[in-house]
This record gives sequence, C-alpha cells and structure tokens, in this order.
Amino acid sequence: MSVEDRILAGDRLALARLLTQIENEQPEGFEALSKLFLHTGRAHLLGITGPPGTGKSTLVNRLALALRSRTKEMVAIVAVDPSSPFTGGAILGDRIRMRDLSGDPGVFIRSMASRGALGGLARTTSAVVEALDAGGFGWILIETVGAGQAEVEIARTAHTTLVIEAPGLGDDVQAIKAGILEAADLLVVNKADLPGADKTVCALEASLELASGPHQASGHPGQLGQPDQGWQPPVLQTAALLGEGVDEVIDAILRHRAYLETTGGRTGRDRERLRAEVLALLGDGLLERFLGARKDVDLGLELEQVFARQVSPRQAVQSLLSRDR
Repeated sequence: MSVEDRILAGDRLALARLLTQIENEQPEGFEALSKLFLHTGRAHLLGITGPPGTGKSTLVNRLALALRSRTKEMVAIVAVDPSSPFTGGAILGDRIRMRDLSGDPGVFIRSMASRGALGGLARTTSAVVEALDAGGFGWILIETVGAGQAEVEIARTAHTTLVIEAPGLGDDVQAIKAGILEAADLLVVNKADLPGADKTVCALEASLELASGPHQASGHPGQLGQPDQGWQPPVLQTAALLGEGVDEVIDAILRHRAYLETTGGRTGRDRERLRAEVLALLGDGLLERFLGARKDVDLGLELEQVFARQVSPRQAVQSLLSRDR
C-alpha cells in the first residue's frame, strides 16, 4: 500500500512521517502531497493569533475539546513555535500545554518551528495543513507564533481567524492601532477574570467602530482586504483556564463557517490562499533558478560593490537582472 493510501485510510504514523518530510522539504514528501492534493478542500481552517501572553495555547486546548464534543469531527492542531535565531531550534512547548487532548484518538497535534519565517507561520505550514486536510480532519486549528501587530499571514491561510487579546498587556490604545485586528473574524478577550478585561473589550469595540462600520478584513466573500458588508466580528470574553466563555466562542465560529458557506466566502478564501501559495512557491523557484544560472563571481562582485557603498541594493539587483536580457 502506498503512503498516500495509508494516509487516506487513517494511518497516523504514515501521516506523521509525511509531515516530517514536508517540514524538511524533502522531494518525496512533496511528491506524496501532490498526489493527496485531490483529496483536500474539506477541512475548516481555524486560525488563532494574538500577542504573546494572551493564553492562545490554553484556549486552543479548550476549543479543540469543545469542537470534538460539539461536532464529533476529527480535529488537528498545528502549533507554530518561534525558532532560536542562534541555534534554529524551538521548544515546541504547545504539546505540554495540550496534554488534555493526548488521550483522544480524534485529535492530532503537530508542533512546528517557524525556522525564521515571518508572519507568524512556518515556511511549510500551508503544505502541512493540506496533508492534514487530506488525512480526513474536519477542523484544523492553526496557532501562530504570536509575533505582534503585523502578524496577519494567518488571514490568508485560515477560513476563520480568531485574534486573542488579554487585559494588562499594555496601553489599551495599542489595541486600537494594532494592524493585527484587521485580520480578525472573531475578537476574543481571554483571561477575562482578570482586572481590566472590560476596559480591553471597550478598546476593541472602539477599534471596530473606527474601522468605519463594515468589517474591512478577512471575513469577506472575496479577496483579503476587501470590505465585507455582512459580517461584523463579535468581541467575546473567555477565561480559558477556567473553561468559561468557550461555548460562546464555538457558537460564533460555527456561525462564521455557516456564513462563509452561504455567501461563497469559503470559495473566495480558498482561492486567495491557493493563489498566495502558488505565488510564494513561484518566487522561491524563480530565485533558485536565477541563482543557479548565475556565476557566484557575478553575485559576489555585486555584493562587494554594495558593501563598499558604490551601488545600492536595488541597483545591484537591476544589474544582475539586466545580464539575462
């Protein structure tokens, strides 16, 4: 039996090995994924992002338990951890926080190191998600690194994006100016049992009003950044450690999934995600091909001129490109 057939039959060991091959960018892994791609497009992708310290992993744990109980569908979790800029390693501590899920055969947890990738996700996150989708998981929860305000790449990956905030993380005005809120389909104030939660809720609600009414983010039927006249992201409160407010978040997630299905937004998001993936892979492939066709001496000479401040980086690139004409 082929690797693809084993994965389609629910073989978790074969799936885990494929994910390792994908993360290591091995050709056999991508070859198997290409054969599995026909079986993707069924899972609902749920992105969870927000600043560090907001309790994302704890809430993901609760959401996975609730989704399993409410929908009876299999749930996969992709938790992206930051890599060390010195060693390239990552702690991958999300598995420790999610021990409550370890006894459920319907839950699969995969930790990934960001390996220096920007935007809160790893370079191969999309490919890993596609493999899990083909593996029959109805829900795939993607927890980002939590890099901060500019971490909006998840909006191009997920069907539904949760942005998590928490009280006591700094100036409440920060929530209003944070670009990360533009990625939100749902806003969740976690640790709502702490002082200042109501103030944080008010700041988030004010930020939505400043967005001129209709939501200007990823909850749209079309491309990222277009206005969506039909979906206003709710601001919800949870205390994940206590299990409070989780059912309300699940209700909102299910409402958003239904909204996307009835408006065609799911198709729009899938098209945008796949377009972004194709362009990213195309860029990587063209760069590799270009560098492979250039003599090292050409690149080295241009870099030395940049180091000596004789030409700008842009001029160096234009010079290299002009040699192909």
